[in-house]
Amino acid sequence: MPLDPAFVGRSYPPTPAYEVGREKIREFAEAVGDANRAYVDAEAAKALGHPDVIAPPTFPFVITYRAAAQVVQDPELGLDFTRVVHGDQRFVYTRPVRAGDRLSVTCVIDSIKSLAGNDVLSVRGEVHDESGEHVVTAHMTLVARAAEGE
Repeated sequence: MPLDPAFVGRSYPPTPAYEVGREKIREFAEAVGDANRAYVDAEAAKALGHPDVIAPPTFPFVITYRAAAQVVQDPELGLDFTRVVHGDQRFVYTRPVRAGDRLSVTCVIDSIKSLAGNDVLSVRGEVHDESGEHVVTAHMTLVARAAEGE
């Protein structure tokens, strides 16, 4: 059964704050193979004008993916996660994520489309620090593949 387009615009409550630690940034940078010194060395980051180490550009996926679980697990939406594939991901920054940030994410369903029997769901995650400053917006596209025979 296709997803109901009436869910477009639905907003979910902000997540609890996630504290960005230096070690988490280092681990993420290592996992993605990015050797930029600004991710592991506070002095290198300060030389670039940052108050502390910064995170690689895709680091917000760690917290926005968790926040998107609110959408995926919304029983009213009725998304069958066993049929979901990750279609696209992009980030639009106001400023870099920094060690010491305490970040919360508010997810919003931006669009729901049906294409060739598949549901395509666009979810936006607005990431703010504890002072309310916007840090980054994550745009995620999920594709719920049609069941066989549909």
